[in-house]
Amino acid sequence: MTKGLASADDLVGAAADGGSGEAGQTVVTRRTFLGTATAAGATTLLGGNVLPVARAGTSPSDAAGLRPARDAIRAVNADTRRNYAALKAGLVNHLSPVIVVQNDHRGGLYSLVSNGRVLESLHPVDEIYELAKSIAHLPLGIFTVIAPYLPKQVPAFQSARIDPHDLDMVAFKGPADGWVQPLKDVSATINTARRRLDEAGLPPSLQQSCANILDRSREFIAHTTRSRSFDMDSFEDYSGSVYPNIRTNMYWASKVQIEGVADIMTRWRGQLGDNAWKGLYVVVFTIWTTSSLNQNSLVIKKFMDPAQADTHLIDLSTAELPSEPIPVALDNVARIVQDKIAAEMIFCTDTKLADALKGPDELLSGEILRLLGRAPDAQARPC
Repeated sequence: MTKGLASADDLVGAAADGGSGEAGQTVVTRRTFLGTATAAGATTLLGGNVLPVARAGTSPSDAAGLRPARDAIRAVNADTRRNYAALKAGLVNHLSPVIVVQNDHRGGLYSLVSNGRVLESLHPVDEIYELAKSIAHLPLGIFTVIAPYLPKQVPAFQSARIDPHDLDMVAFKGPADGWVQPLKDVSATINTARRRLDEAGLPPSLQQSCANILDRSREFIAHTTRSRSFDMDSFEDYSGSVYPNIRTNMYWASKVQIEGVADIMTRWRGQLGDNAWKGLYVVVFTIWTTSSLNQNSLVIKKFMDPAQADTHLIDLSTAELPSEPIPVALDNVARIVQDKIAAEMIFCTDTKLADALKGPDELLSGEILRLLGRAPDAQARPC
């Protein structure tokens, strides 16, 4: 075994060798859990494919003899999954009210759904949000052009903040001049935006900050394309110089985000009434990199029933936003709603397992932690 990597036996052994838990509960030991399985079998159980044999030394013919019985057992789960899906499909048409939010460059597409039907769908945030972020993104836009050509050596003063391995992967082209023409193309786009900036009707402070970002970006591109060279220091001089202006743009984007979401949430609450609003579910789709403290969720939560917000505001992070967010959102809400009821009825004697089925925890997580020697305290209550 590779040095430094724990084996399956090592992991399970952390919780091994007998003992009992709280009254009425038996702790699963390594012996009772693994039975007579070999170390290879344990590895497969915890980290690989499930073996078709129960014990070491079982012949292929014996394994084949087990198949009909095991297929009969699998059929039980197939029935459960089929009926679970049927309940979920029926429940979707009775979910009400639900707000689905798809984060995008315009501040979010908001849809109000009642009993499976979309009542309204709109972008409630003022265009200022998109315009402010568009210009604030310029340093990122320039970075994405030059990044593959970055020098692979991390400057000493950045060594604590930049992972050399990450830099090596990002700078996959190394020193070359393939970035020159793409940067010139970016500069042409900047020039057009700068000429028309005064006509965009932006608030004065936002207009000035955008002008500064555009001007400094043009200057950086002009200098680097003339010299056909750049380094981290030169880029950071540029990005640092526009940082105060980026913060101004962030202020304006945040301001109109709050105002737009507040307006639509207030209007929809008046439309539905307070009683219906108490049961509101909200699903917010985000890219993983923006899923923590997402701007839409932060504002929305202020307008939900405080007693329900923690369980009824659902942030779904994903690598790519779904092309049809509403069906995906309703499918998830239906699953959550029916699991909440099922959890309390099925695990009426174990609140911890009930909470796992009701929430985002994997149902086996407690047992996995127990076998790894990190078991949480068990909690149980009578039906």
